[in-house]
Amino acid sequence: MMYAAYQAQADLFDPMRAAARMSRRLLDTTLGAAFGDTVLLRNLSAAFEMIERAGLSHARPSFGVDQVMVGNREVEVREEVAAELPFGRLIHFAKDIEQAQPRLLVVAPLSGHFATLLQDTVKTLLPENDVYITDWLNARDVPLSAGAFGFDDYVAHVIGFLEAIGPGAHVLAVCQPCVQVLAASAVMAQQDNPAQPLSMTLMAGPVDTRISPTKVNELATSKPLDWFEQNLIATVPPGFAGSGRRVYPGFVQVGAFMAMNMERHVKAHVELFENLSMGEHEKARTTKAFYDEYFAVLDLAAEFYLETIRIVFQEHDLPRGVLTYRGERVDFRAIRRTALLTVEGERDDICAVGQTMAAQDICTSLRPHLRRHHMQAGVGHYGVFSGRRWKGQVYPLVRNHILASDA
Repeated sequence: MMYAAYQAQADLFDPMRAAARMSRRLLDTTLGAAFGDTVLLRNLSAAFEMIERAGLSHARPSFGVDQVMVGNREVEVREEVAAELPFGRLIHFAKDIEQAQPRLLVVAPLSGHFATLLQDTVKTLLPENDVYITDWLNARDVPLSAGAFGFDDYVAHVIGFLEAIGPGAHVLAVCQPCVQVLAASAVMAQQDNPAQPLSMTLMAGPVDTRISPTKVNELATSKPLDWFEQNLIATVPPGFAGSGRRVYPGFVQVGAFMAMNMERHVKAHVELFENLSMGEHEKARTTKAFYDEYFAVLDLAAEFYLETIRIVFQEHDLPRGVLTYRGERVDFRAIRRTALLTVEGERDDICAVGQTMAAQDICTSLRPHLRRHHMQAGVGHYGVFSGRRWKGQVYPLVRNHILASDA
């Protein structure tokens, strides 16, 4: 019922957005040419654009990476599907260059947004690395015939993608998948899988949420698991490939995140209107680019969402040493060759300082020279993997970690 009501509201609002789009174009072309650049027309155009932008998208935005500088040469970048599994694809950012570069799997979070949330991360990595990324599919677009997708299936997808890339690769996880990537690396080490990664970089992830709990952690523990299932899980309505699938809707997730910082989001949209009305198009473009990505949402399979709440946030299976995969205990002592780098942000209000570093104490078989931790001063959650400090201070450490581990 919840999903059907949301979709009905979205469908009802679509004609209003389309009308606002047409009105804005009329103002910006015909009327603008007739009356010139007036305050009234700019205000009307800004208002129509704000109406046009209202609402969410359920389609993956573009990564927007067509070219990259490799050394002193501009190189074309092509997105290629290197592997395809039921709930995700492995995207390869292929470049035609002569020199070999470290092969790096970037594991994007499956937490209500598309992998393009890591656009800035990818752009920074591309000049010096052969980059692959997990392109998770919107669960509402996955037919029921594909089966369920739970915590173990996520781990299996990571293993499958590393196997598709082949031996000698590296892996970098951002936020939520730090837990699954750590588990996948241990499982591969236990099985002596030749594709186990040479290095593992875990960035701002909830490895041990018992440490300095944030509002996100407290929300996950404030109710029993049954409450989450009864109140936050919905069924995909007719009209979609995944009709009948139980999901945690992306519109619920983005609503929860916005509620945590509503004042900031309201202020950003007030400033966006002001910039549009004053003709400050460059400032407006930056805000629009952020919210184009932020408001592009995907649904999570109900099994994965509920199991993540239970395993990661309520029962803390990984740090307690009781995490299982396909019914077998995961032994993190098996990780002996995969060098570990953990990265945290000083002001992270989603994954607090100490939660990711906990992986250092879990990988007890790694020798000291294969372990390193970095706490980036002055950044919040997103600053760990995007923005100026990511490019100038965090990425150089990631690059050195990968190069030092590369065979």
